[in-house]
Amino acid sequence: MFTFIRRARRAVTRDEAAASVGISRKLAAFHLDKLVTAGLLRARYEAPGGVRKVGRQPKVYEPTDAQITVNIPDRRHELLAGLLLDAVLTEGADENATQAALRTSERRGRELGEAAREELRPGRMGPERGLTACEHLLEAGGYEPFRETPTRLRLRNCPFHPLAAKAPDLVCGMNLAFLGGCLEGLQVNGIEAVLAPEPGECCVRLMPSAPDADRESGPEAAEPPPA
Repeated sequence: MFTFIRRARRAVTRDEAAASVGISRKLAAFHLDKLVTAGLLRARYEAPGGVRKVGRQPKVYEPTDAQITVNIPDRRHELLAGLLLDAVLTEGADENATQAALRTSERRGRELGEAAREELRPGRMGPERGLTACEHLLEAGGYEPFRETPTRLRLRNCPFHPLAAKAPDLVCGMNLAFLGGCLEGLQVNGIEAVLAPEPGECCVRLMPSAPDADRESGPEAAEPPPA
């Protein structure tokens, strides 16, 4: 019914909508009102064809201007396209296309992290608190974050798949730069984004930066080497 109404290019009555899919008027009214509630259609009372008749005017439906995209699992190809467009428009004379793409990705991630930090106002954040803030940010971005340990975060979904599989060096590099920028913007201490590809998951993980990783390896790691 939604497709029929979009293609009609005019307001459609319940009877017309019901006839388009071969269901009863009552059942069509139920689904049409659900579409109105969801913001996909708007409804009003109007005489068909603009001809006024005696009695109550019928309820008619037409599409809203809302753009609807459903992706399961979540995909953010518009983000990738926006980053590449920014790279093309701002590419400097001293950089190539890949360098411009990495630069714009890092900048966009940093801006996103800064905006989140401004909203949260968390103060100084160590690895654990920082990853908690990252979880909320990356969940909204479709990454499906999973906390392996208090200081390690796996990303179970790649929002840029399957394009990442077609150009892994470029897309995974942009993803790494983007997530590194998010950490920088959030001002998370002791955590870095690293490439750690796993089948069916995002190619990037968030984990302790090298000095912190060394400290986590155990008391013996702090002992001085033998003379």
